[in-house]
Amino acid sequence: MNRTDRLLAIVLELQVKRRCRAEDLAALFETSKRTIYRDIQALSEAGVPLVAVPGQGYSLMEGYFLPPLTFSADEAAMLLLGSDVMAGSFDAQYRSAAEAASRKISAVLPEPLREDVETLRESILFITPGNDKGKDALATLRRAIADRTTVRFAYHTRHRTDVPVEAAAREVDPYTLAHTQGAWYLSGYDYLRAALRTFRLTRMESLEVLDRTFTRPARLPVRSRGADPRPVTVQALFSAKVARWVLESPSFYTVSEENTPEGLLITLQVRQEEEVLSWLLGWGREVQVLAPLSLCRRIAEEAEAMAHLYAAE
Repeated sequence: MNRTDRLLAIVLELQVKRRCRAEDLAALFETSKRTIYRDIQALSEAGVPLVAVPGQGYSLMEGYFLPPLTFSADEAAMLLLGSDVMAGSFDAQYRSAAEAASRKISAVLPEPLREDVETLRESILFITPGNDKGKDALATLRRAIADRTTVRFAYHTRHRTDVPVEAAAREVDPYTLAHTQGAWYLSGYDYLRAALRTFRLTRMESLEVLDRTFTRPARLPVRSRGADPRPVTVQALFSAKVARWVLESPSFYTVSEENTPEGLLITLQVRQEEEVLSWLLGWGREVQVLAPLSLCRRIAEEAEAMAHLYAAE
């Protein structure tokens, strides 16, 4: 970063944080405190009203602000594309906010620049799934995260048909929301499991916010494989015909891939066989399950059942 860019960045940082120490600015911009002192002096000489408080750092005089920022075509296009993605991924409240922000950005662009931005915007598309199921819970969960209030909901676990109905009720301290592969997920402390767990919003029902607050951890715990044991090792051999496509659309449970003379050998770690049963069946005759033997038998039973189903027609 050259000095001119750094001077502007210092002013922007002071506008956002109100007060910064020289050592903090030096760490942020990867330079020395002596350099920051010189930069502060240069800003003062240029007329930027800075206030220095010993032991507390620098701040901008109240009421000072920078002129409106200008955007390049690429910068404006990225902001508008980001608004498009947010509008397609969030619930109605945030969709409206994203659309309003997009209109404001477009409105302040000069006409020639606006045309360039619209061309870029029409040429780069982000397609989001049209299924809105689960989005109704977003506003409730966002509020619960902000207010640090515990939530309760009924949760359907896809591969645990043996779980009693009453065990589906969960009380969770919500920490974060994440959007991946077209779906929203909530991570938080699950009182039933006494551990951090992740829940897909489309599997929630009867969501409610409880009259109980929690203290959010200063640093969120990281879930590792060790914290979520997957004791079943599955090995499957895919034909060379579909190897490329298997690598392109791997299972979430894949831990290793190996090209062998016989085909692509995939190793997966799961909690139970049902978690990969549908994925394996989807490859039909192009995959052979090698282990465990119980899953081989399950695949054979499913294939026999399907053959019987179609033979009866």
